[in-house]
Amino acid sequence: MVLGLLGLGAAGVAAGPWLQRAQDAVTRSDPTGLTGLLPGGGGFRYYSVTASVPDRGEADYTLTVDGLVDRPTTLRLADLRALPQRRIVHDVQCVTGWRVPATPFEGVPLSALLDAAGVRADARAVSFGCFDGAYTESLTLEQARRDDVLVALRMQDTPIGHAHGGPVRLYVAPMYFYKSAKWLSSITVTDTVRPGYWERLGYDVDAWVGRSNGRDDAPTA
Repeated sequence: MVLGLLGLGAAGVAAGPWLQRAQDAVTRSDPTGLTGLLPGGGGFRYYSVTASVPDRGEADYTLTVDGLVDRPTTLRLADLRALPQRRIVHDVQCVTGWRVPATPFEGVPLSALLDAAGVRADARAVSFGCFDGAYTESLTLEQARRDDVLVALRMQDTPIGHAHGGPVRLYVAPMYFYKSAKWLSSITVTDTVRPGYWERLGYDVDAWVGRSNGRDDAPTA
């Protein structure tokens, strides 16, 4: 189900934090998709492939790192917050055409979690699972190790809310936004790329922004 929320006007931007908290509360309790008629924050539009998504937070959120690694692990929010963080400011580009310029994301570099887990020599890719129970994504191991790929805990300088895919989501700065899986719950190192949810329906597996607008896979500033 698609939940499409249109951008806020100037008054909405001024009241952004309050509106975002109210919006998150409504979205969490709405299995109908009618929240798609509400204005969204910062120009974002919201998508979910399920009727509803459970809300997870400090008490019950976990992220597993497993697969072809020497040291499988399970991390809680406090564990992720305690690790060194990286901040990236970059345009968010949706494959459907909308863009939110200069959006800050902050979190743990995915490469740091992979290094801590000890990736095995036969690994070639990484698969991502989400606690909505349906969405998946994938990257090659080379893509996953880029400096501009984060396990993100903050967006627009606030903790990531439920409607934005929080408390933790993937952020793949140089690719279309469907690669930045929301509600991230698992990172599994694999021996081959496993196409994600939309890729099995025809989207590009290598989703570099740039085929139509002059951008490419250059490192994110």
